[in-house]
Amino acid sequence: MRRYPATSTSSFSFGPGPLTPAIKALIAANVAAFLVAFVAPAVTLLLGLRPADVVERLFVWQPVTYMFLHGGIFHILFNMLALWMFGVELERMWGSRYFTKFYFVSGGGAALTTLVASLLPGFGDGVYYALTIGASGAVYGVLLAYALYFPHRPIYLYFVFPIPAKYFVMIIGAISLLASMGGPGGGVAHTTHLGGLVAAYLYLRGGRIHVMSELRYRYLKWRINRMRRRFDVYSGGRADDVDRRVH
Repeated sequence: MRRYPATSTSSFSFGPGPLTPAIKALIAANVAAFLVAFVAPAVTLLLGLRPADVVERLFVWQPVTYMFLHGGIFHILFNMLALWMFGVELERMWGSRYFTKFYFVSGGGAALTTLVASLLPGFGDGVYYALTIGASGAVYGVLLAYALYFPHRPIYLYFVFPIPAKYFVMIIGAISLLASMGGPGGGVAHTTHLGGLVAAYLYLRGGRIHVMSELRYRYLKWRINRMRRRFDVYSGGRADDVDRRVH
């Protein structure tokens, strides 16, 4: 049967594609925690990160559980949107197990930074009793990893201005650094964001990347491209094929 060419040769798609297993589980857990906290607000005080509770009352679970709580619909919406947009490709490349580990290292490092900052004389006064919630620290780590692996990919700042990923991360890192130097304010945990960036960078640059997973990904990609050339596979048919069949 003859195959006719499509009427248009260009297409546009938004986002990296379907959810990967780890990101699907993380989003489900965040949404579930958000709904529970909405029904029972006291959960936020118990599971959110409050340095005073960790140090004085030994609420050691808070540096982990705080990542699954959010302060409002837009807070969780933008965090989960960023996790999907920038995390899916990383999980496909690394595998679900390593991505999950990296996510919690970034979020845990962000919490540790907040705890350390809360104990600093002068600076920590406003942080020690403050409540920090949200996946932003872990998501900032995902953004950093994306920028290291795909530095020239354009990211649209405010959905308008295209900026290479590496510069985008530099900008948000500088904003968090300057804001954290001025102390906590505006309801945004800039110190936690900065901690997520630093923890992710140290983890990735410390030789902890799963080398075999990375090599396996590159090898499989090379084999697929080699098989395509070997069997003369062309998506949509060859340009010189009048029947436009797929070979």
